[in-house]
Amino acid sequence: MNNKKHWLALLGCVIVIAAISLAFFWPDAIDGNVLHQHDMQQGAANGQELAEYQAKTGEKAWWTNSLFGGMPAFQISPSYASTNLFSWLNSLYGLWLPQPANLLCMMMLGMLILLLTMKCRPSLALIGSVAWGLSSYFVIIIGAGHLWKFITLSYVPPTIAGLVLVYRNKRILGAAVAALFMALQISSNHIQMSYYFAWVMAGLAIAYGVEAYRGKKLKEWGINTAVLAGAMLLAVGANAPNLYHTYEYSKQTMRGRHTELTAQTPGAQQTQGLDRDYITMYSYEKGETFSLLIPNIKGGASAKPYQGGMVPTSLTDTDEGKELMRKSQEMTLLQLFGPYFGGAEGTNGPVYVGAIIMALFLLGCIVVKGPVKWALVVLTVLSIFLAWGRNMMWFTDLFINLMPGYSKFRTVESILVIAEFTIPLLAILGLRELLRAEKPWETMRKPLMISFGVCLFFCLVGLFAPSLFGSAIMGERDQQTIAQYVAYGMLPEGFNMQDYPTVLQAAQKMRLDLVEADSLRSFLFIGIALIALVGFSRGKISRNVTIGIVGVAVLVDLFTADRRYLNHDAFVAPVSAAPFTPSNADRIILTDPDPDYRVLDVNQFASAAPSYFHKSIGGYHAAKLTRYQDLIDRHLNYVARPEITDLLTLRDDSIAALYNPDDVEWLRSHLNVLDMLNTKYIIVDPNSAPILNEGAYGNAWFVDSIDYVNSPDAEMDALETINPRYEAVADEQFRSILGEAEPTAPGDTIRLTSYAPDCLTFDYSVSGPRIAVFSEVYFPWGWNAEADGKPVELARVDYLLRAVRLPVGKGKLVMTFRPVSVKTTNNVAYASIALIYLLLIGGAAIALRRRNE
Repeated sequence: MNNKKHWLALLGCVIVIAAISLAFFWPDAIDGNVLHQHDMQQGAANGQELAEYQAKTGEKAWWTNSLFGGMPAFQISPSYASTNLFSWLNSLYGLWLPQPANLLCMMMLGMLILLLTMKCRPSLALIGSVAWGLSSYFVIIIGAGHLWKFITLSYVPPTIAGLVLVYRNKRILGAAVAALFMALQISSNHIQMSYYFAWVMAGLAIAYGVEAYRGKKLKEWGINTAVLAGAMLLAVGANAPNLYHTYEYSKQTMRGRHTELTAQTPGAQQTQGLDRDYITMYSYEKGETFSLLIPNIKGGASAKPYQGGMVPTSLTDTDEGKELMRKSQEMTLLQLFGPYFGGAEGTNGPVYVGAIIMALFLLGCIVVKGPVKWALVVLTVLSIFLAWGRNMMWFTDLFINLMPGYSKFRTVESILVIAEFTIPLLAILGLRELLRAEKPWETMRKPLMISFGVCLFFCLVGLFAPSLFGSAIMGERDQQTIAQYVAYGMLPEGFNMQDYPTVLQAAQKMRLDLVEADSLRSFLFIGIALIALVGFSRGKISRNVTIGIVGVAVLVDLFTADRRYLNHDAFVAPVSAAPFTPSNADRIILTDPDPDYRVLDVNQFASAAPSYFHKSIGGYHAAKLTRYQDLIDRHLNYVARPEITDLLTLRDDSIAALYNPDDVEWLRSHLNVLDMLNTKYIIVDPNSAPILNEGAYGNAWFVDSIDYVNSPDAEMDALETINPRYEAVADEQFRSILGEAEPTAPGDTIRLTSYAPDCLTFDYSVSGPRIAVFSEVYFPWGWNAEADGKPVELARVDYLLRAVRLPVGKGKLVMTFRPVSVKTTNNVAYASIALIYLLLIGGAAIALRRRNE
């Protein structure tokens, strides 16, 4: 292909990708309609205080009090000044298409770049890019709002394209491409996805090493590997602020450190990272793996986005279900059963890579030669085994115990993204081998019949014996659903589903019908592709027509399947896209002019929503501070209940006298924790006025005594016996900072005079040295304090609060969160990004010169 035709073909591919992206989200992307994505709403809630502060002052704060009593914002708003030097590429990469069409475009363009780098003709690269971009999981995570995960994945193929270029000895250009796209990948801040694809890159590097060994070019491979390592270091350097602070912050969170308390949750399986049960909470069932070939092998989705929300699905949503309910009142019980009958946790949809793509993948396993093929095969199998999680626990345990970093991540089934990458990649390589074979019918007939025959066989099993893929009724998920209905009083105590056999039979039939229908669907798509490939192999159909038939079939297959999980019904007009609406209780609280107090919303304690309006003592974040989680487990879980109104009555001694004194002391300790966090308002009924907690201690107070202990257990236990308003408990390590407490004298005062998320100013007046305790979460680095311009050290008391020792006299105490590391790491990032751009310019210039020679 000459240069002009080549560039025209590439332009055509880009236009087709843009058209598919727009078509999938037509007309919503054009009309400006939006998705109320759950994760994006959580991010908006958690970041609202930071956004308001930046809009008001033009400054970025690295601490927020909007959730969990206060925490660093490194994983809430991880945007650093240096990232502006390359974040603009996101718009270019998405061809400036409207959201969310730009996201699909980004995903497909990345695979197009990789396949072109691997010397696939543009038409084949286009098929591969469509197969990768329209893999169902990616569309599903758009609907769920996991946008940064999606964007991270979109940068994976071009990163690997850089790796391929390096090992093809185009070192400068390859290093630049790998460094640039890896930098963009890391900046998208989904380390779990980058971690998984580091395995892919390692596997491919080993494969190229085997090739080099066979060709006696190990020295060349070593140089290329060193160049690639240098490129990765530049990418890491370009993201130094985010990576450094994520790493350091993780040491204080559930992600990087378990509780220091020795009283563990009964049955918890500890690791160096997360608990094993938490890691494997979302595990793919073995039979569910066939969803790669047949999307509804387990019935589809248990919930789907609809008009701005995520709604559960039910068999009663179908025409058949409605008809059955019309005929029999008993059939209303079908609402207990969703179409999905896989894992207990539920799903927003299956991982479907396409029936034709699966058949081509098996073809690639047979006809593609060389170590790269084997690397892709091994990585595919590895990701499937690990996705099984608790369903193949011995294998998962090996990686939790032996693989560095593996225990830091949850939702093991998400590692199937590796298979979603390797399957279409090897599928296109296999199709390329068939299309360029000199005598395709003679050389490819047997591999073609085996690969497509295997897939057709499983489709026939699903069509005629769907129950072989697993029971379709009364699995763990069904039992949990029924138990929840009973617990909420929506079904009577002692309800037994087995008493309604006709309902069970109807539910089972409807679910198996879904399996049968999709088995037939996949069978037909595979059959279309097989006929086209056999026609080509026998010389009946031209190469271009064959590619066209296969390409269109792949597109129609994935496009129509994906629209089940995300379509026009999920969008809302932008005017109705306000992320949260304040309740009556919220509105009353927001009239309070006090700049700093906290709120407990008992019904939404574990939700991000309250953080949009208030400084919440609850919240939602995957990497909360470990010590705060300890406080939740030991105290806050007992007040984050509607029964809080009864608990508050124990402040009245006459009522407390009616109870066992030991019980009262324990229950009051929960209220003490509530008070020391300055929880001024409690929302029980959002439609009514909030409860004013008159016991809240305020922003700061003095203590008359302090007890020093030698263990975290002793710190936590002391909270059940002391009154934190007058006495404190601290680890022995802080004795040198705080010293001994002296009783507060009349006239000693301290009050908050200025509030910002990362800067608190207090006026104080004390007649002697005093220990001041603050209703602020302690963090071991980044916070600094000055009393009248002189540095004072911060200490930790009451398990997680800040405290200082104030000097005699009147003055101002200023606490600021200004991590010096932000500036230092930004400078590293500036230098790294500049080098990446220089490499890119140099590599492109060399490539163009060689092409024109």
